[in-house]
Amino acid sequence: MLVPVTVVADGIPQPLMDKPGDARRGRVIAANSDRGNCLICHALPIAEAPVFGDLGPDLRGVGSRLSAAQIRLRLVDPKRQNPDTIMPAYYRTEGLYRVARAYAGQPMLAAQDIEDIVAYLKTVTGE
Repeated sequence: MLVPVTVVADGIPQPLMDKPGDARRGRVIAANSDRGNCLICHALPIAEAPVFGDLGPDLRGVGSRLSAAQIRLRLVDPKRQNPDTIMPAYYRTEGLYRVARAYAGQPMLAAQDIEDIVAYLKTVTGE
């Protein structure tokens, strides 16, 4: 079951979990092609994965540009910020298309995974 979220302005200010995000775990999820798979579209300063996509914005320095609330919204429901984005909604189950039957009704990532990625991206402050 999804944790209810409240969007305020351009972000989700309340964490999805009481437990703080773990930046090390978030980095692993972001780099893992079976989980977050962020590198398929975004550049991140992950030395062991020097090849990355360029469909999405470069995320180097994102922790300096966006608040945790803004990052959280972009992970949970990126179409709220940009209706034309091709970025998947990692924490939605409704209004999605072409979802494999085995995954229908399930978010791509758990609430704690979202918080871990938010924690990691907030550490990505430089080039």
